Amino acid sequence: MDNNITFKDIKKSNYSAIFQLLYQNEKSSKQEIANQLQLSLPTVTQNLVRLEEEHLIEKSGQFQSSVGRRATAYAVNAKARVSIGVEIQKHTVKLLAVDLLGAVFQQKERTLAFTKDDLYFKALSNEIEAFITELELSSDQVLGVGFAVQALTSANGKTITYGKILDCTGLEIEAFSQHLPYPCKFIHDAKCAATTELWLRKDIGDAVYLSIGTHLGGAIIIHNQIEMGKEGHSGTVEHMTMNPDGPRCYCGKKGCMETYCSVSALLNKGDTLDDFFQEVRKGTPDYVKRWDQFLENLAFAINNIHLVINREFIIGGHLSPYVTEQDLEILHEKVNQKTAFPSDQRFIHISRSLEQGVPKGAALPFISDFIQSV
Repeated sequence: MDNNITFKDIKKSNYSAIFQLLYQNEKSSKQEIANQLQLSLPTVTQNLVRLEEEHLIEKSGQFQSSVGRRATAYAVNAKARVSIGVEIQKHTVKLLAVDLLGAVFQQKERTLAFTKDDLYFKALSNEIEAFITELELSSDQVLGVGFAVQALTSANGKTITYGKILDCTGLEIEAFSQHLPYPCKFIHDAKCAATTELWLRKDIGDAVYLSIGTHLGGAIIIHNQIEMGKEGHSGTVEHMTMNPDGPRCYCGKKGCMETYCSVSALLNKGDTLDDFFQEVRKGTPDYVKRWDQFLENLAFAINNIHLVINREFIIGGHLSPYVTEQDLEILHEKVNQKTAFPSDQRFIHISRSLEQGVPKGAALPFISDFIQSV
């Protein structure tokens, strides 16, 4: 035993171990906790009382028993702490609240056109405050507010380092945090979506995540962690050149993957994804042709990336709910036609988080940090 370990360290370790065990299990009894952690019942009881007093856990019914008294079940109090995710887009904002178990329990969407001025920062901050008030929680229950942005950010989430879509390069998080009494941070929207995927799937390991929305975004996942790269732009496949003479990208270059594989590239003016795919599934020739060409372009890009990173691909973003198993089969076949290494192994999958991946992923880092700190 390490002679530097104090009684205080042991108490903290026991407290943390009991909370973590309850967090990993839906419910546990006092005896189950004692058995699994090899702790005495008095030690378990003492820590359960403390965790209850701090509202981190709660009694949650009783276990069935054929003999004797039924044991009390203990569970994490999911709303002991919450975090807020905010997805900022050009004309709208999405807000949602996530509890300690990573579940979304409240959300709303508002029309609010982005402008890089204090009028907008105050307006959005007021929306966030009103949203939190509706949750009927005390301010100390709110761990923080994550802002998902269509932009690259500094590693600490304090600065937008590249924000051409919203014309917000250089924006500091203080623009919002000065109006909000909570920790705040910026997070790249594609990284948010990948974070949600990692939360839902603990077995990803290594993968390439493609977030296909109005704009395209990407993330590289290595050992269940998002690889940011030396300068923070690992995974920005949207600016990989597919055709140097292709359409002009918002970055100023020509023929980026963004101009071929985003929803903006797929839809014509006035189209919606709902309307587009209704026509595709009805077999309307023009729409079927456009969808097939989109899959052709996507296969071209995926093949190039796959030759460099021979891992699974996950397709998320606003497009993903519309992609069928048949579409995936066609996409795989198109990749096989282009690659030097065709394979029968399916390596392209649809995201498990189809609706709330981006704002939820903006909220989850606060939850993860808190869970690890207990």
